[in-house]
Amino acid sequence: MDYPVAVDNDYAIWHGFDNEYWPALYFIDAKGAIRHHQFGEGEYDEAEAMIQKLLIEAGVGGIGRDVLTPDARGIEVAADWDDLRSPENYLGSERTEGFVSKRDAAKLGLNEWTVAGTWTIGRHAVTLNEANGRIVSRFHARDLHMVLGPAAKGKSVRFRVRIDGQAPGSAHGIDVDEQGQGAVTEQRLYQLIRQSRPIADRQFEIEFLDSGVEAFAFTFG
Repeated sequence: MDYPVAVDNDYAIWHGFDNEYWPALYFIDAKGAIRHHQFGEGEYDEAEAMIQKLLIEAGVGGIGRDVLTPDARGIEVAADWDDLRSPENYLGSERTEGFVSKRDAAKLGLNEWTVAGTWTIGRHAVTLNEANGRIVSRFHARDLHMVLGPAAKGKSVRFRVRIDGQAPGSAHGIDVDEQGQGAVTEQRLYQLIRQSRPIADRQFEIEFLDSGVEAFAFTFG
């Protein structure tokens, strides 16, 4: 990237905007005033129109009014807000919610989650120390994503996803095949589930077949 990127490890910017969403877009004019904001994926036409408006107000020339609508796929598709009952959740001890220890995973309530296996629970992530560790969650959303990464650079960690105890089939996300197989190769957002209606409470499970994975967050759409 040839432009500066703010690193906000201490959440100073996050808290400064009183932000509760990811992704979140804040549109700031040339005088430093927030003129508009959008939360979540989608509304790309509105975002582009606002950028054009603020650039023209700032005296930037050559700004057209044509709108280029992206071909949104995978994680770029707007959330299914009508069926979304699960909030974003961080897995590290500092900000997690709904974590349940020493409970049968079959008895999880909506938006509760747990781990099985040998994990280290850190402030910002949980790290798997031995192969075949699992993360289990009960959720209500069309899409389920996780922010994952290998603990060591260059490492690949295989995983297997299940929904209500079965391979996801047609409900698999773009980073998983129909049998639920996938691999964590870099630190990023992975789309694991995209299901069709009707949307109901579902049990999600991801088993990591190798050690050395870090899990940072759940997001839903």
